[in-house]
Amino acid sequence: STTSQNTLAALAQMGQKILIVGCDPKADSTRLILHAKAQDTILSLAAEAGSVEDLELEDVMKVGYRDIRCVESGGPEPGVGCAGRGVITS
Repeated sequence: STTSQNTLAALAQMGQKILIVGCDPKADSTRLILHAKAQDTILSLAAEAGSVEDLELEDVMKVGYRDIRCVESGGPEPGVGCAGRGVITS
């Protein structure tokens, strides 16, 4: 996560438009870009709201360093693999 966030920050400094979609169960793929603790995941927000359809873009996407857009999809339990329910649902 640290390497990818630093690489994306450098690309943003060069003028690229960046969107990070994290799928780690810890939801920490965007914490350095947002200068914050782990972001709420789409899966957890959807569980609270009732469904993914009940969410708005503003609910799930945060803007961080150099206007980098950040979304955390959430993911399966550790050890199950990243390309699971979180990415498909998002």
